[in-house]
Amino acid sequence: MKRSIRMMLVALSSIVLCSATACADNDKPIDVSNLPAKAQTTLTTHFNKQKVVLATIEAGIVNKSYDVVLQNGTKLEFDKKGNLTEVDCKQGTVPANLIPQPIQSYLQATYPGQSVKKIEIDRNEHEVKLTNGLDITFNKHFKVIDID
Repeated sequence: MKRSIRMMLVALSSIVLCSATACADNDKPIDVSNLPAKAQTTLTTHFNKQKVVLATIEAGIVNKSYDVVLQNGTKLEFDKKGNLTEVDCKQGTVPANLIPQPIQSYLQATYPGQSVKKIEIDRNEHEVKLTNGLDITFNKHFKVIDID
């Protein structure tokens, strides 16, 4: 009985150790040409004047993502297909054509004169951070669901 309990503990410890290793941060630098085509197009279309300082790939157990840092400090994240998931502008603002039109219309009507410093995009929500520090979350139908 004691032996089987010991064996189960050893097996459980091994599983936990392997899982922790698999979840460890595994960003690997890559060349910009190794980014998905859609991500490369976004960079050349909207950020052509900025040099890419670092591009990395993060390959997890289930999914893969790409991070790009530009010379002016702007950080971009892309999913495995090259779809933009986040833009964080340290200096300047997010290019207007990366912000969905319904969000632009809402911001122009409700917060005139404010620009978007950061946008996070996922399947169900869009979160924008304005230059005045306000965070606004929109649902997938572009209705405001939270303001911080």
